[in-house]
Amino acid sequence: MKYHKLNAGLFIKNRDLLCNKLSNNSIAIFNSNDVMPTNSDGTMPFKQNSDLFWLTGVDQEESVFVIIKKENTVEEILFLKETNDLIAVWEGAKLSKKQAIDNSGVQKVYWLTEMDKIIAQNISETDVLYLNKNIHKRATLEVQTRDDRFRNTIKTKFPNKKISEIAPLMHSLRFVKSEFEIELIQNACNITEKGLRRILPLIKPGIMEYEIEAELMHEFLSNRSAGFAYQPIIGSGLNSCVLHYIENNQKCKEGEILLMDFGAEYANYASDLTRTVPVSGKFSKRQKDVYNSVLRVMKEATNMLRPGTDHAKMQKEVVRIMEHELIHLGLFDAQDLKNQDQNNPLYKKYFMHGTCHSLGLDVHDVGDAKTPMTEGMVFTCEPGIYIQEEKLGIRLENDILITSDSPKDLMQNIPIEANEIEDLMRG
Repeated sequence: MKYHKLNAGLFIKNRDLLCNKLSNNSIAIFNSNDVMPTNSDGTMPFKQNSDLFWLTGVDQEESVFVIIKKENTVEEILFLKETNDLIAVWEGAKLSKKQAIDNSGVQKVYWLTEMDKIIAQNISETDVLYLNKNIHKRATLEVQTRDDRFRNTIKTKFPNKKISEIAPLMHSLRFVKSEFEIELIQNACNITEKGLRRILPLIKPGIMEYEIEAELMHEFLSNRSAGFAYQPIIGSGLNSCVLHYIENNQKCKEGEILLMDFGAEYANYASDLTRTVPVSGKFSKRQKDVYNSVLRVMKEATNMLRPGTDHAKMQKEVVRIMEHELIHLGLFDAQDLKNQDQNNPLYKKYFMHGTCHSLGLDVHDVGDAKTPMTEGMVFTCEPGIYIQEEKLGIRLENDILITSDSPKDLMQNIPIEANEIEDLMRG
């Protein structure tokens, strides 16, 4: 891994939190993600299962974590792929048992080949069997995971055993970040800031979108990040109005706007930034007016990110503020607003997405949006206005920590005012 070694204390505390929520006489089992194939003998870069990483810090494929809770005892077991000389030559040595203990704090480590006989008896003797699966509301479920295959195996071997879902417990725990997790997210944000400051002076008419992406990747890798936390959006002109534009293959032209949505990851933790800049280095009056409207909405929305805030009510208030700005920009008027179809409100033509989402080990992190905001949660704040007729899309986004007091902007040092952007683009 490129990141510095993490303190095992983080994962020990995380496991304690989970253990407190498990039923007595229960067993919970977590599988790593697969190494996904491409073509021939190729594979995609490995991305660890977020739940397993949150519990153990193990960033290696073919790993399984088991926690067994009895009336007065808790047993933690880690199963790993056994390394050998051939693997060491071709891939590099995998974790030794000692390294795994040191990294995770789990004291019992076995090779994966020993797992079946060790856990079979425990499964048969426990009252509650917890298994994991991806239940994120936006999950793509066409591809079967190791957790899915393991579940099918358990159903075959233990057909009368009722399976309880561990994912809801994990979601509630991961929703609130510890101080150390916040430090890791802050580090990811700091790397993202370096990326933005690197590219702003380079943006000129004629630069290709992918050249900007390449400069960002250079900066991220140079700072111990594995790269982008998600596929970056580098969209100029009309592409700035495409919410999930990822081709990044067009030339940036004079007079156009350039929307850049990107973030570095660090130790699997994500950051998520959006900045919109003028390709020519100076906003036109219209571009600046739309930019400042989005910025005003963002500032008011950020101030709402406080303990007790209800997501749905916040979104309604953001929409009310946004409608005022859209009228100010001449996109519709008060009479149009009064006569609008309530099933197809006018604002949705120009602002068609939510204002915030949870952030953590996943960019769209787990957590129930119906849960009121709580100290320790981290959210993005990302309003936008998209005017396709003008080939003008403006979105701004920072990452915000909910505190007991006012919101803490983890990206407060990253330039966002229009004049700051123009100054940095002059170099």
